Amino acid sequence: MAISLQSISKTKGMKAPRILIYGTHGIGKTTFAAGAPKPIFLFTEDGAGQLSLDSFPLLKSYDDVISALNALLNEEHDYKTVVLDSLDHLEPLVWDHTAARAGKASIEDFGYGKGYTEALTYWRQILDLLDRLRNEKNIAYILTAHAHIKRFDSPECEPYDRYQIKLNDKASGFIQESVDCVFFCNYQTVIQKTDVGFGKEKTRGITTGQRNIYTVEKPAYIAKNRFNLPEKMPLDWGAFVTALQANKQQNLGNTINNG
Repeated sequence: MAISLQSISKTKGMKAPRILIYGTHGIGKTTFAAGAPKPIFLFTEDGAGQLSLDSFPLLKSYDDVISALNALLNEEHDYKTVVLDSLDHLEPLVWDHTAARAGKASIEDFGYGKGYTEALTYWRQILDLLDRLRNEKNIAYILTAHAHIKRFDSPECEPYDRYQIKLNDKASGFIQESVDCVFFCNYQTVIQKTDVGFGKEKTRGITTGQRNIYTVEKPAYIAKNRFNLPEKMPLDWGAFVTALQANKQQNLGNTINNG
C-alpha cells in the first residue's frame, strides 16, 4: 500500500470499550459484566449463578466459541456487549484445538514453550472477531478471568509475589496489549494493629466487604486503563460509566480551552 499525506485521516475518538476484568472466584466479575448495555454471554464455565442472562449454550470447544462470535457478527441482533466468561476456562479449549490442528496429543508435545506460542494464533483469531464486532457493530466486549498469586521477576528489585491473570504468560501478555482496560478486582482491606504487650504489636488485614476495581498497575497486581480513570472504583458498571463520562467531559473541556 502506498503511503502519502493524502492517506491521513482523523481517528473517530472513543469507541466501545474493550475490558479484561480479573479477580478471585465469586467476587462479582460476572455481575459487573451483566450491568453493561444489552449483554450477551459466551460461557466457557458455568458461572452465571443466580443471574438471569442472555447466553449461548455452554461453549465446550474452540469451534463453539468461534461459531458464537460469527453468529453475532453475521446475524441480526440488538446486543451491545459481548461477555466472554471466562478466559482461563477457554484456554484449555484453545490448547486442545492448537494440538489437534498440529496432529499433537497435547499442547506439551510441541516441545518446551512452543505450543503456547502456537496457541497465540488461535487467541488472535478470537480477538480479531471481537474487534470486528467492535469496529463494525460498535459492540463493547468484556473478558473475565480469575486471578492467581504468582512470583514476579522484576528487573529492578528482588522477585516478589503479585496477583496475576490466571493464563499462560504468553496469552496473558497478548490479551493485555489488545484491550483498553485491565481491571483487577478485590475486596478492600484495612490493616489493624493490636497491642499484645511488651512493646509489640500484632498486625492483620481485615476486609471491609467493599468490592473495588483497581485500574492502575501496582506492585501487588497487574492493571491498566486508557481512559484516565480513578485508580480505585466500586466494582459496579455504573461507577465505571460515571468515571468514563467524567473523563470524556474533561477531555472536551481541555479541547475547548486549548482551541
